Amino acid sequence: MPAPDSVTLEALRHVSTATLTTQLFKRGLRNTFMQGVAPLAAHSGPNLVGPAFTLRNIPSREDIDVLELFANPEYAQRKCVETIPAGYVLVQDCRGERGSASFGSILTQRLQVRGVAGMVSDGPVRDSVTIAALGLPVFCAGASAPPNLLRHHAIDIDVPIGCGGVAVFPGDVIVGDTDGVVVIPHEMAADVAQAAVEQEHLEEFLTERIRDGAALPGTYPPNEATRAAYDAWRQARKR
Repeated sequence: MPAPDSVTLEALRHVSTATLTTQLFKRGLRNTFMQGVAPLAAHSGPNLVGPAFTLRNIPSREDIDVLELFANPEYAQRKCVETIPAGYVLVQDCRGERGSASFGSILTQRLQVRGVAGMVSDGPVRDSVTIAALGLPVFCAGASAPPNLLRHHAIDIDVPIGCGGVAVFPGDVIVGDTDGVVVIPHEMAADVAQAAVEQEHLEEFLTERIRDGAALPGTYPPNEATRAAYDAWRQARKR
């Protein structure tokens, strides 16, 4: 599935996940924000944005999940790192399991070198301090030292998964900020991005009004008079 256009991606880098979840709610989507998934490091600057490239993990089994498995380039975990396109976000289904890591610093470094936008997992990572220092946006369930083979067997790449309780299909647009991660269906991305920018312009105006003493009724949500004042405000600023 082709990535969204550059205008859509750039817009999504500068709107909050709070705004995006509101826009998705307006369109009937109620379960789009991942639970238990947060930035590994303090997040500042533009959002993590990119199409999803997925990795599905199932529970490990002792006769299969041995360290020698990592030498196989076709093992799904290794294969995903070497095949994910630049600009995409690796999204892992770890079933919310926190008893072992889902990724470590060397694999994360490889993602960064290959130009991947970031990584999202509903499991923890190991080498968390080293990963945080890389500067690659990583959203996960915290830190856990044991290796992933203790609890996980990577089984599939680029297939529909669940992450943080949200369905993620390959090519869905992932957006991460300080609050966490939202999933936008691919076909909605352009419309949602444009509407989110409009919402944040309006809320900037409404915030000024509230700061200046306006009461909530007629202001938030805006009535006809407030919307007319907003249109004039926006025109003056050529928004």
